[in-house]
Amino acid sequence: MIGLVLAAGAGRRLRPYTDTLPKALVPVVEADGENSRTVLDLTLANFAEVGLTEAAIVVGYRKEAVYERKETLERRHGVRLTLVENDKAEEWNNAYSLWCARDVIKEGVILANGDTVHPPSVERTLLAAQAAGGRDGGRVILALDTVKKLADEEMKVVTDPEKGVQRITKLMEPAEATGEYIGVTLIEPAAADALADALRTTFERDPQLYYEDGYQELVHRGFHLDTAPIGDISWVEIDNHDDLARGREIACRY
Repeated sequence: MIGLVLAAGAGRRLRPYTDTLPKALVPVVEADGENSRTVLDLTLANFAEVGLTEAAIVVGYRKEAVYERKETLERRHGVRLTLVENDKAEEWNNAYSLWCARDVIKEGVILANGDTVHPPSVERTLLAAQAAGGRDGGRVILALDTVKKLADEEMKVVTDPEKGVQRITKLMEPAEATGEYIGVTLIEPAAADALADALRTTFERDPQLYYEDGYQELVHRGFHLDTAPIGDISWVEIDNHDDLARGREIACRY
């Protein structure tokens, strides 16, 4: 099992930071010089906390900034990094971005979006859900917030106790949802080929679709997606400056 971070996005709503940096490298814990911490730092620290020693990062927009910091990130977090390039990061959405990492996923991954500030308890929850066992074959386990009050922008999920995930989309009435997918998933190696094929179908249908639409494609094909409730914890997806302020408040607690 290794870590995987999607960090190819531009994050234009975070300008001027993202004029020169990908969103994953926007400072969240500000300090002088190399002591500042980014979303990518926090995610790699989470991986290290749960015993992962390798991670892959999908890069695209301003990828040179990640290449420049690669050795520093490896030294700081004790995690060996591989960079995977997304050649369409500024044109297509993240269904294609995750597909670019299809060979990495075959090793089994904990996937984290490059804009989600969250504690390592999320990764521990996913690993515990995997260890608890269940169905045979490759599993995909989504970290789910079932506590937060939902609104229109959230990636909402409907689950069934027996059948797993039934719907995953932003285009749903909040009252219909079981909870919100927070952008962290455990993917077992045996699920990699099925997921890659679903992602290809998704971005070929519409390159602006999300990888969560690829998850929905899996559901349509009869694949059982599991969820793991993360409990009442503080986390945030950073899309804009208000989110960034919230992320900085949260990150100081971890």
